[in-house]
Amino acid sequence: MAESRGKEKVKWITTIIMSSSLQNLEVSVILKNENHRIRFSNSVEPGSIIFPLSGVAFLLLEAQDCFMTTEEILLAQIEKFMRIHRNSFLALCSALHGPREWRLMFRIQQRFLGDNLRIIPVHNPSDAAKLMTTIAKSTCKPYADNIHYRVIMAKAQIIEQSPVWKTLRKIQLDCDSLNSN
Repeated sequence: MAESRGKEKVKWITTIIMSSSLQNLEVSVILKNENHRIRFSNSVEPGSIIFPLSGVAFLLLEAQDCFMTTEEILLAQIEKFMRIHRNSFLALCSALHGPREWRLMFRIQQRFLGDNLRIIPVHNPSDAAKLMTTIAKSTCKPYADNIHYRVIMAKAQIIEQSPVWKTLRKIQLDCDSLNSN
């Protein structure tokens, strides 16, 4: 886990469960090169990348493969993935996200509107790996707590330093002094 020790940063490393269908793809090589512990499994949905300690799962799909699959089969695969993984992301990979790719994402969004699926366009395996590790790291317990703490501190500082809040406090004090007389 990455923690700041002076100016030195320790690299964040976690266990990742990946579909065996991704074993020979560049995204698995990138994640291995980042020293993550990769476990390949035939029992997870093809294209799945799961970060168990973070509680997030990604379905990595190539846009070109989606165009060659019937819409019913594609939507059934996504639906099955969502039923299994509560905190799910669909990473749709395409070198260029043109009108055809955006229509595909729109159709998927329409079908799963209101469900717990986030669709994220990525351009290449490197983008996909970076996206997944960033989301997984930010939802992992010690990092999520740190982010939560920093948001609370920022909010407190904004309230303390804000001219609007200072004016509201002054008005409140003025009203309190009038009410006590």
